[in-house]
Amino acid sequence: MSPGGARTQVMGRLADGRLKVRVAAPPERGRANAELVAFLARELGLRRGEVRIATGVSSRDKVIEIDAAPERVRRWLESVEKGT
Repeated sequence: MSPGGARTQVMGRLADGRLKVRVAAPPERGRANAELVAFLARELGLRRGEVRIATGVSSRDKVIEIDAAPERVRRWLESVEKGT
């Protein structure tokens, strides 16, 4: 995650397969984390409570837990990779 961007968006994949997401919120008082969770929930059509930061709350590298069918997440990832 890269905080302080002009807008919240997926920037692409890193060499190891992880997603790079830029968020339009400062890394202060959990704002960037909250924006990341809200963004992923919106993108996946989920409630915020269904998306959580499992590890990395104070790090740029995070592990996200998503309460959704894996196929839904897979379709979203495929659409992100295609740029749609």
